[in-house]
Amino acid sequence: MDERSQEEPQAAKTGDDVYVVTRQVGHLLRRAYQRHLAIFQNLAEDLNLTSMQFVTLCALSDRGPCSQRDLVEATAIDQATIRGIVDRLQARGLLQVLRDESDGRKVVMSLTSEGKDLLAAMLPRGPAISEQTMAPLNPAERVALLYLLRKLSD
Repeated sequence: MDERSQEEPQAAKTGDDVYVVTRQVGHLLRRAYQRHLAIFQNLAEDLNLTSMQFVTLCALSDRGPCSQRDLVEATAIDQATIRGIVDRLQARGLLQVLRDESDGRKVVMSLTSEGKDLLAAMLPRGPAISEQTMAPLNPAERVALLYLLRKLSD
């Protein structure tokens, strides 16, 4: 009978090292992100608004009307995903897609009044979402986490 704890997963041996996937950075980042998404959904003004849709609305608010390429740059969301997000936000009447006045081949996205209203209702919830996400951390750990995440993101 195996004496390992039920909580300790089977390790895969790679040479002299033991690789336990649940101890790896990618797995831990994904788990932390899943926790954050659950907190976001719990505190969201609109239960149908995803965190990526929220980021897209924020980018449009910050930058004003912009192209899909600009949204990709502003949000760090890939081209195919941002296209779907734009389509869903447009279908909900939260953003509009228009031809650029100076270049008819280019389309430009901007917030509708409904999008601005939803964003205005959501923005005050942001600090509570961040607070709950980082609740298990002390103040120094929070600063360190944000510093390290920025460093990893660059």
